[in-house]
Amino acid sequence: MSEKTFGIIKPDAVGKGYTGEILSMIEKNGFRIAGLKKVRLSKEKAEGFYFVHRERPFFNSLTDFMSEGPIVVMVLEKENAIADWRKLMGATNPADADEGTIRKTFAENIERNAVHGSDSPESAGIEIPYFFNQLELV
Repeated sequence: MSEKTFGIIKPDAVGKGYTGEILSMIEKNGFRIAGLKKVRLSKEKAEGFYFVHRERPFFNSLTDFMSEGPIVVMVLEKENAIADWRKLMGATNPADADEGTIRKTFAENIERNAVHGSDSPESAGIEIPYFFNQLELV
């Protein structure tokens, strides 16, 4: 049974030209890309997306970062997509990430960590429709 998850290639990775390499890693790891687009978030849209972190001390720096340049949003599909995407991304802190993961390869630090991914079916169910309507998922 296939599962969908949500992912973002963040402004640091897009700005450094890593989008193609990251998409290649995704496909080589058996994901089907069901939705893909490049967007630029306003500060308000970033705050809306990361609302679950609004009380955290990093909220302002995170939303500033996420609105500083274009991002690539995507819906990824495969069996165990959520767990497999999180494994491919690597640990949030790239210093702790395994070799061969996206964050170990492309991230600068714990805040500028190249990619985002849903952590549960519930968050995927909120995050996917924040950026995609059903007609955009193929």
